Amino acid sequence: MNLYQNSVVLFILVYTIPGCDYLKTKGAEAAVFTLQNKCRNTIWPGILPGSGQIQLMNGGFQLNPGEVVNVTAPKKWSGRFWPRRFCKFDSAGNGQCLTGDCGGKLQCTGAGGAPPATLAEFTLDSPVDYYDVSLVDGYNVRVSIEPLSGTGPTCKPISCLSELNRLCPVGLQVKRNGHVVACKSACLAFNTPEYCCTGAYATPNSCKPTNYSKVFKAVCPTSYSYAYDDPTSTFTCQDGNYLIRFC
Repeated sequence: MNLYQNSVVLFILVYTIPGCDYLKTKGAEAAVFTLQNKCRNTIWPGILPGSGQIQLMNGGFQLNPGEVVNVTAPKKWSGRFWPRRFCKFDSAGNGQCLTGDCGGKLQCTGAGGAPPATLAEFTLDSPVDYYDVSLVDGYNVRVSIEPLSGTGPTCKPISCLSELNRLCPVGLQVKRNGHVVACKSACLAFNTPEYCCTGAYATPNSCKPTNYSKVFKAVCPTSYSYAYDDPTSTFTCQDGNYLIRFC
């Protein structure tokens, strides 16, 4: 959209959601991600930028139950958000998370989350915003993405809001005190080409859904269940702001 024609025109739209007021400057080099913790327990979101992109919020922070935090990203930003659970950090930000850990640090600062972890992925302004919820790295917490602005035929809420840990196949389970707290991907659990879409299975034609990925897809039909699950799992918006909700 061209906002400059003989003079500068600035549009400011204000959006309101329960527990959160924020604004976005249309045409500015920014998009707003609103992270909301609807879980009963604390979540420590991790943020990993794409190659060459800036780090947001130093890569991680604590998000208490019911808390909402806005994160502003520049135009063309790409990266992922994921929930970390069962974390303990000292006053210097050193510690560990049972799921989604990023090198034992509160602020991930360029480190990715250790799978299994549910991912919310974004590529902004290419030329539209692409977004998805991915279970390719496994599952630990329910995650949804809701566009709070934007247009487009596939600009709509997506989610993995079923409690996949309760349905996780035995070979994929991660347990804590006898309870399943995360569900591995088949690639992480077995590390074979047919599950990881590598080697002879490195193309969409050769790498097909497996019995394990079909379990993920049945529970979370709009989420990536394996590497080439593109047709039903990638969504787009034009000029969007996004609510990322945990639980």
